[in-house]
Parts: sequence; structure tokens; C-alpha cells
Amino acid sequence: MPSVLFHPDHRLWLLRGATSAYAIRLAEDDSVRHVHWGAVLTLDQAAELPERVSPAASSFEAEAGVDELAVEGGARFGPPSLLVRFADGTRGVEWRYTGHDIDGGHLRIHLRDRHYPLHVTLNYRMHGDGDVIERWTNVENRGDDAPVTVLRCDSAAWAAPHRPHYRMSHLVGGWNSEFQVRRTDVPVAETVLTSRRGMTSHHANPWLAVDDGTACEDHGEVWSTALAWSGSWRISLHRDPVGRTTWTGGFGHEGLSWSLAPGEALETPVFAGLYTANGFGAASRAWHAHVRAHVLAHPDETRPVLYNSWEATGFDVDEAGQLALAARAASLGVEMFVMDDGWFGGRRSERAGLGDWTPNPDGFPSGLGPLAAEVRRLGMRFGIWVEPEMVNPDSDLYRAHPDWVLHMANRDRTEMRHQLVLNLARPDAAAWTHAWLDRLVAEHAIDFLKWDANRPFTEAGWPGHEDPDRLWIEHTRSVYRIMDRLRADHPGLRIEACSGGGGRADLGILARTDQIWASDNTDPVDRIGIQHGFSQLYPAQVMSAWVTDSPNVATGRRTPLRFRFHVAMAGAPGIGGDLTTWTQEELKESAELVAAYKRIRHVVQHGEQHRLRGDGTLAGVEYVREDEHVVIAWCPTRAFGHTPAPLRLAAVRPDAVYRDLDTGATYPGALLLQSGLPLGLPPGDHASALVRLRRADQV
Repeated sequence: MPSVLFHPDHRLWLLRGATSAYAIRLAEDDSVRHVHWGAVLTLDQAAELPERVSPAASSFEAEAGVDELAVEGGARFGPPSLLVRFADGTRGVEWRYTGHDIDGGHLRIHLRDRHYPLHVTLNYRMHGDGDVIERWTNVENRGDDAPVTVLRCDSAAWAAPHRPHYRMSHLVGGWNSEFQVRRTDVPVAETVLTSRRGMTSHHANPWLAVDDGTACEDHGEVWSTALAWSGSWRISLHRDPVGRTTWTGGFGHEGLSWSLAPGEALETPVFAGLYTANGFGAASRAWHAHVRAHVLAHPDETRPVLYNSWEATGFDVDEAGQLALAARAASLGVEMFVMDDGWFGGRRSERAGLGDWTPNPDGFPSGLGPLAAEVRRLGMRFGIWVEPEMVNPDSDLYRAHPDWVLHMANRDRTEMRHQLVLNLARPDAAAWTHAWLDRLVAEHAIDFLKWDANRPFTEAGWPGHEDPDRLWIEHTRSVYRIMDRLRADHPGLRIEACSGGGGRADLGILARTDQIWASDNTDPVDRIGIQHGFSQLYPAQVMSAWVTDSPNVATGRRTPLRFRFHVAMAGAPGIGGDLTTWTQEELKESAELVAAYKRIRHVVQHGEQHRLRGDGTLAGVEYVREDEHVVIAWCPTRAFGHTPAPLRLAAVRPDAVYRDLDTGATYPGALLLQSGLPLGLPPGDHASALVRLRRADQV
């Protein structure tokens, strides 16, 4: 059956997913109005749904209908999705419908302003294998003499159906504390989630879920949305006094404007959404499936176990030191060796050298060739850290091109981490950046780039440009283009997105990278919470997680090696400690744990994830692929005399029997669901367990 249907008599469209439906219709004034987002409906059933009617009979209330792309004009008083100003000073839009077309699961609704040459296309796309609706907007100035000023241009607006109560879930944090889930009642107000930093940011993530206040991990209605954009963004959630709850989102932030010249068009990023009646866990699994099927370039690949040199060496990087680390890493079963910051130019601290992307001659007198060759002889792939968007003022690049950075006339150039931001919206700066990256990857057959970006935008100007705020869009698009070109020209190249940790994590960057460094904080206790929030939207296979030294460099906390590994095993683990200081016992245990991860990673990286909560501080994850189950559980702390109860699983069949592949013990599925899996946790704090199960009749 087609996933998009049209009812001409009612001027109504229906998008049908695997378990949900989305309906919209044209109102009498040709505005596109929201009708339904929820359980599956037929086209005829959707046509029978009534128009929304405001329960408040007052001339002070807005129109009851909910716009799919809210504008200024008429009795609309909520946050607009599209704000424009025409050359004569007129603001707002009055719609005229000019047609639509349907191409499989892609619906385009074409609109124009009734007086001015502004044309808008609303895009909806469903892929037919899930419930995610991808939405975006095209805006075009088809005039021939005057520009149109765009003050806001969102990708989409969403609406929850009428419920007596609403709750919102979103992610907050900061550097070293990203992806903290916050769940709170939706206030009768406008709530703005945003980043004004030029990056997705550590402090908020462009994901927002709304539920009716009763949803939990395994049941309840959830409407979940995510913006695929890696620059500044804004999502405005509005609950009005008469019960409407809507939200609108897109790129940019308040205070920016863009000029559309005659004949010029602007396309927004995708703002995707899904509905489920089965709780936050089902919403996450639907997102994970969507990311694998329609976002990642290489979803079927298994991410390697890597080693990263940063915490071992800092800026003290040379060939001999890297070779010593590579030898130890290879002995542990590591598959990718990544040399971090400090290998180039005059880079001996964060104060200098950034932008001078040639090997430091003191540390690498023969270049990178000998190190790369030895890494490969040891059986590993070779990766390297880069920060292409930043520059130190103390660098040859800045001395040659001080105009290439973001700056404003008559304003200081704020340094953060002794860095400035290259304006990659400039074609010359972008071409230079692509050229050195292309050369580096080609000359050394680089397998992996850890692409970092360690500071936000400040003084974000573009002197001399006729539309300077465009840099807020075009810098991010330039990053996308450079990554896309590198991957097209070097098919074996894989990229990790990093921005001082988890400062650039979104569906836009994931379309051209393979994994995300979720946080610079590698403390395993803190990582449990970070990884819990990360998993709300992103699958385990894209979550890079390291095992580092104890005490932890960020928190000073001491934790057992086994506990550190078990936390990292919930994603795509790496090792980032100073292996030259690890004892023989630690190296032996690490090799055993790396081997253990390799036995389970096909399930962790490619299976369905179920988040589990036990009693006290016990938490865990269950991964399922066909008849294989992997359970990883952690108990960071416990009170004296308290032993956590068995951990109840979520995805086993009650009528099946499961065998522990390491101990041989068997468990009825009904028991695992109701009473839980005995974990045999060792005594004390920082206890953890890894259990592999398979249906007994499949062993």
C-alpha cells in the first residue's frame, strides 16, 4: 500500500507508517492544518475527524486550527515557524495552494503568498519501514526585483493531540556532563530549547519528546522529534491556556536574518518525528532503526575496538612514544590506533600550531609514514585527530590569513582555548581546508579521522558580505560538504564526530560520520547517565566510549578495570589510558575483556536495545539480535548489607528457555521477565556483570 494518500473531496492527506498515521488538510484559507498524529487510520476515517474547536469562546483566543507551518497573519499568536518581511515593509503570509505531488513516500505541498512572489513547499517523507516522518521546508523568492528578508524559517511544526496532561523530555548538560535526561510538565507558556553557539552544543540537544504524563520505558503514548542540524538551532514548545500543545523547530536562533535575493531559494534541514504507544523504549528503538536504515552510510559495519593516545601523551607526541603505545595496544586486540592532538606544526600546547597541518619535524623527522606503516604491520588500522574548523592566532595559517576567521569590525576577537573559528562559509577557506585534509588522507591512507571542534562561535561576523548572517547556515553546510567529498573520494575513510566531547551530536552530522564521541568524561559512573541520555535517540553502534586510567582524570574516582570495560561495552569501546603504566595483570585482564567484547559486539552494535532498571542504583541494558541476548549491568554503589535483586529483563519470550553461554545455567523466559536474571555481582561498589543468553533450543 502507498504510504501517502490524498482525499480530494476533503483536501486531506494521510501518511501511514508501520504502526501510526499522520493526517493534514487544507483549510478554507489554504493554510495547511494538522488533523491527526497517532494510531493507524484509514483515509476515510481521517476524513471524518472534526476540525479542532477552541473550548474558550473569546475574541481574545487564537484560531483553533493548528498550522503545519505557522506564520504571522490572522489571529495567530503562538510562536511562528516562518517569519518574513517584504521590501515594502509588509510582514506575514497569506497562503494560496498551488498543488501537490506524491513520489512514493515523499509528499510535497506547494504554496505561495497571495500577493508577493514568495513560494513555499512543505515536504513530508515516510520510508515505509517504520513510523518516522521526515519534514523540511523550501522557501523561494520568485520575484525579479526585490529581496525577501527571512527572520525565521523552521523545518516543521508539530502538534500533540488533546490530552488532559502533557510532559516534555529533553537533554541538558555541559562539557563533561552531556545528555542528561530532564522530564518535566509542559508549562502553560512558551519554552525555548536552543543553541546559539554555532554547534549542536553540550548544553542542549535538538531532540524533544512529549507524552501525556503517564509514559514510561515500556508503555504510554510518546511523540518524539529530532532536528538533523549541527549548527545553532531552536525548538519552541508552546502550551496555550486552552490546551493546544505545539512545537516548531529549525536552524538558527533569535536575532538572525537572511536575505533571499530574487530567484534565490532556501532549504531547511530535516526535522523528523515519530509516534508510539509503547513508551520511551519503543521510541528509542524506532529511532535507532531509522538511523541505521536511513541516516548512517555504513550501518552494517561493525565498529572496531580502537586505542586513542590523548590521555597517555597529551601534547607530548613523537614517533617513539606512539610506537610504544601502538605495540601495547595491538597486544590487547585493538583494531584501530588513533594518534590524537599534538602531531603537527608547532603544537606543544593548546596555545600554538593549530592550523599548520604538517607533521612536527622534531617529533616525526621522517613524517607520518613510519608510524602508519608500523601500526599496519601490527595488524591495526591508522587514525588521526584533526580540528579543521579552528586556528590558533599563533600559527602560520592565521598570520597569512587573519581575515579567514569569524570576526566583526571594531570588535575584539575573543579567544577560547587560545583558538578562533575559521569561517568555512568562505569558499577560499573551505577549499583550503578540504585540500589539506584530502592530501593528509591520501598520502597516508588514513582510515579514521577524529574530527574535533573545541569552541563555539563568537564575533560571528563576515565583514564585506552582503548577507553576513548566512555564515550561521553556510559554515555548517560547508563542514557537511567537506566531509561528503572526503568520503566520496576515499571510500574507506571513517569519521568520528567530536566537539570537545558531545558538543556536536545530531542526525545531521551522523549522515556523514560513523560514530560520535559522547563526552570527554570517561569516568564510568558518570558515563552511565551520559550513555542513558545518548541512547534516547542514538544507537549503541555510534557511541564511542573509552576505558581510561584510574583514578579518572576528570573526577579522580577510582574504579575497577572490569567496571570501566563493562560500561564502555554498552557502545563502541576504545582504550584511552596510558598503557605504558598498566601492570601486566591489567594488560592481561584488558586483553580478556577486549576478547569478550568481540564475542558480543554483533549483538550490541546491531541488535535492539532495551534499557533496564533494577532496585537501588542497579541499571543495565539488554541487547537482542534474533535469539541472542546480551545483558550488561552496573551497580555503582550500594548500602551495607544490600544485595540488588535480580535484574528483570524486557525482551525475552515468556514461553522460551534461555541458557547462559558462559555458565551453562538455564532460565525460563517467564522467570526472567517477572523475577529477573541473577547477576552474581561481586561485593562492594562499582560492581558489574556481563551475561550472554541464547534460547536453549537454539544453542
